[in-house]
Amino acid sequence: MDKNNKQDEKIFADGFSFKRRDDAPDFVVGEISVKVDNAVKFLQSNQKNGWVNLKVNTAKSTGKPYIELDTWEPTKKDKVELDF
Repeated sequence: MDKNNKQDEKIFADGFSFKRRDDAPDFVVGEISVKVDNAVKFLQSNQKNGWVNLKVNTAKSTGKPYIELDTWEPTKKDKVELDF
């Protein structure tokens, strides 16, 4: 895997499911279901400094939402240093 194309490889968040309901009120974006055993293993194996970032995306092929691991990491160029 080329490090410049790191985001091209999707890692689906095992144990997590996101659903939208057509009859939900406007303020409800969707519902997340968590299968605890699978989710805990996924979180433990993908954490960095105690954090796991996930993205909710829409599949191009089906239009359905899915959850994937956010693998983006800032480079030195992306980091901003503040002098106080």
